[in-house]
Amino acid sequence: MLPKNSLAMVLTAKRQLQKMDIPLPDIDEDSAILRVEVCGICGSDYEQFEDVLGMPMPVVPGHEPLGIIEKIGDRAAKRWKVDVGDRVAVETMLACHCCNTCLSGRYHLCGDRRIYSYIPLSDAPGLWGAYSEYMYLHPNAIVHKMSKDLKPEIAVMFNPLGAGFRWAVEIPKTKPGDTVVIMGPGQRGLSSVIAARQAGAKKIIVTGLTADAEKMELAKAFGADHCIDVENEDARKRIAELTDGVGAEVVVDVSSYSTQPVLDSLHFVRAGGTVVLAGVKGFKPIPDFVSDHIVMKEITIKGAIGVTSSGYRSAIDLIESGSVPVEKMHTHDFDLVDAELAIKTLARQVPGDESIHSCLVPGRR
Repeated sequence: MLPKNSLAMVLTAKRQLQKMDIPLPDIDEDSAILRVEVCGICGSDYEQFEDVLGMPMPVVPGHEPLGIIEKIGDRAAKRWKVDVGDRVAVETMLACHCCNTCLSGRYHLCGDRRIYSYIPLSDAPGLWGAYSEYMYLHPNAIVHKMSKDLKPEIAVMFNPLGAGFRWAVEIPKTKPGDTVVIMGPGQRGLSSVIAARQAGAKKIIVTGLTADAEKMELAKAFGADHCIDVENEDARKRIAELTDGVGAEVVVDVSSYSTQPVLDSLHFVRAGGTVVLAGVKGFKPIPDFVSDHIVMKEITIKGAIGVTSSGYRSAIDLIESGSVPVEKMHTHDFDLVDAELAIKTLARQVPGDESIHSCLVPGRR
């Protein structure tokens, strides 16, 4: 028996999370209700908390849900090939699935797309995010069934690992023998290391800050060949040395806020290589940007927004195989009502506490 309400943490204003009871909606034949087991936390949660992206409020945040189907319409069950009691990973994007962009396979770029965590509370039924005990699954949602044998805090890594596969492999078309530079050793940077290694990259180089020492050691454990502390080394010189002056076939920037990595990427990449920009910079301009580097080296620059089904599928297959100890990335579990603490810990605003991958667990207390 489902409860009448779901406890949720609602972002009512910048840096203001408030507990609310939100009524569970009735569903139709094409939708479902998810009981949230865990919700992953990432840099986007901090950006939303700080109102960097200017998204609507009040809103239930949380775009990395893993949970159990508690109620589902017959057509939804048939379409998604799941039923009550199944565990599912939920994709972030809600697309129309009928426009030319969607039909071309680029549904994540749908002009009418909506994103879980950014749909305001005023849009019924309101439960559009996973900072909640329960969540509404829209008919246009995409879900992936996952094994219930996995610990939920490990299974929910489907999201950052999916980003790693899409950003570091699918978009730049990384192939065996390539050299890959990954800028930023957070959870998505580490996931990119794992994905690049799975793709057969010959050499993986990770750049980070002095404060990232622990994460860069973990990057080595996941297959990075070299890690560079950009605050104590000349990264451009070091990468030139490591690539015999040629540069890397692929450079992936997953760092947040700082624009310097964008400038550096043009020097790290080889002629004819590809740069993937996946780290949001808060819509800041890039000082001293020289486009002639792109022209003279015929660099391909690609943006990366979100993850698509193929990336999620690669991530889920990897997690379920148990072939890579991804659990080494997981550092924290927080109760749902401690969402603000989870965000601040990830943002290094809690002295002495370093978070890599963390998640909210409703009812953990």
